[in-house]
Amino acid sequence: MDYQDITYEVREAAAWITINRPEKYNAFRGQTCEELIHAINKAGWDKEIAAIVLTGAGAKAFCTGGDQSAHDGAYDGRGTIGLPVEELQSLIRDVPKPVIARVNGFAIGGGNVLVTCCDLAIASSTAVFGQVGPKVGSVDPGFGTALLARVVGEKKAREIWMLCRRYPADQALQMGLVNAVVPPEELDQEVDRWCAEIAALSPTAIAIAKKSFNLDSESIRGISGMGMQALSLFYQTEESREGVKAFLEKRAPKFR
Repeated sequence: MDYQDITYEVREAAAWITINRPEKYNAFRGQTCEELIHAINKAGWDKEIAAIVLTGAGAKAFCTGGDQSAHDGAYDGRGTIGLPVEELQSLIRDVPKPVIARVNGFAIGGGNVLVTCCDLAIASSTAVFGQVGPKVGSVDPGFGTALLARVVGEKKAREIWMLCRRYPADQALQMGLVNAVVPPEELDQEVDRWCAEIAALSPTAIAIAKKSFNLDSESIRGISGMGMQALSLFYQTEESREGVKAFLEKRAPKFR
């Protein structure tokens, strides 16, 4: 595949996959998801790769979720809601390599869900986390909600979704959403250090451990499949369309 929206680079024993849409705050469209799926599969089954690093281009954003400019009652793409996002989220869990989120800026909406799905997360002190779905007539009814509750706790996960607040990196660390926070100029060095430590360990043991962790929450995949079907119907409503329209027009939505 010739990548348009991402870059793929191998550094030592780590594959670095970068969403390369800084002008869109690294929001993903259908093409972006397809390329991420291809690249994660490529790295995930390469025996020379010990870890996969997922990040965003530039200093402003890791990822800000679905590109609202590509949303008109559904996103572009082949998935249930247009974007094959449930396939992307599942793949991060399915590949037998640790996937590390290198969070260099805003991790909002679907970007926050990607952080949730990744095995590990290392953030710049400038990173900001949060969900935005209910502001734009959307939600992630699967890993973004149920798995988030397992990561940060039930009450905190409900707060994140029901208030749509933003959380700085130090708060994300306190709630367990990320593993480490470092100054922005030290982010790459820290990620490289973690990748090197992983590369020194047994790949089979790591793969079994990852699968064991995931099996406990595997039912969420089914929740996600059903939830995405409901979400595809919700996107056809005036309520959801108002959220997207208000976002694009840079005004407060009028849901009631």
